[in-house]
Amino acid sequence: MTEEIQIYTDGSCLGNPGPGGWGAIVRRNGEDTELAGHEDGTTNNRMEVLAAIKGLETVPESSKITLYSDSKYLVNTMTKGWKRNVNADLWSRLDSLVSRRDVDWQWVRGHVGHPENERADKLATGMADVFGNDPVLTHVDEHGKVRMVDVGGKDETTREAVAKCSVVMQRQTLELIKKGEIEKGDVLSVARIAGIMGAKRTSDLIPLCHQLPLDQVKVELDLNDISNQVHITATAKTTAKTGVEMEALTAVSIAALTIYDMCKAVDRGIHIESIRLVRKQGGKSGDIVLE
Repeated sequence: MTEEIQIYTDGSCLGNPGPGGWGAIVRRNGEDTELAGHEDGTTNNRMEVLAAIKGLETVPESSKITLYSDSKYLVNTMTKGWKRNVNADLWSRLDSLVSRRDVDWQWVRGHVGHPENERADKLATGMADVFGNDPVLTHVDEHGKVRMVDVGGKDETTREAVAKCSVVMQRQTLELIKKGEIEKGDVLSVARIAGIMGAKRTSDLIPLCHQLPLDQVKVELDLNDISNQVHITATAKTTAKTGVEMEALTAVSIAALTIYDMCKAVDRGIHIESIRLVRKQGGKSGDIVLE
């Protein structure tokens, strides 16, 4: 039986061109997943198309999808053959996704109270607003002195952050890890525990971080036999007045350093790559999806 899915999308841009954002709500089996992202130096039309791309990327091939958008540029290009004079890169990506799915394109009038369209618009404009304003260093006061940010006036909300990094090594080293033959012990188990412990001690390690009550920290380690890497993903969750990004980033960093320490004696070329935040949820800024 073919799964029927609804996707609601919207795009926003400050300046056109300027900082932009996209938002998508994917409804499957009565449950909604909200997606959002940002792009610098973009246009409103690009954000409209990118929102559709990001929504479709999350659903299975061969599924039946109804996609709702208030962008005539998007819907009429896909249904009426409007000319594609610009944004060829995005149209190519969209065509590839649509060719493997059954997509019904529906235009809805924007800003007339359509609840899902309004939600998608809020996601998109929120991403454009957050990144479009002049950046301010919140840990520096008006006199240039370092300070701890006062979060006392914020509401407690459920927050989540996901961070990733990779440890690159020789093939022989990866095989030793898989076989449990590293002299110092079970590398993956020790790294997982170290990452969790690191997240719990983040406020002790990073001077201006707030101490957070962590609801959960999960550290996942995946071995890649092709690139000879250990991919590390850390997810941190809290119910608090400020975000949990630093805890997720600390978790992957400490896990990676633990792998490095346990394996450096047999692999002098081992190194850590690409520590980064990939997603955060909750708080005033809403959901931010970076990859």
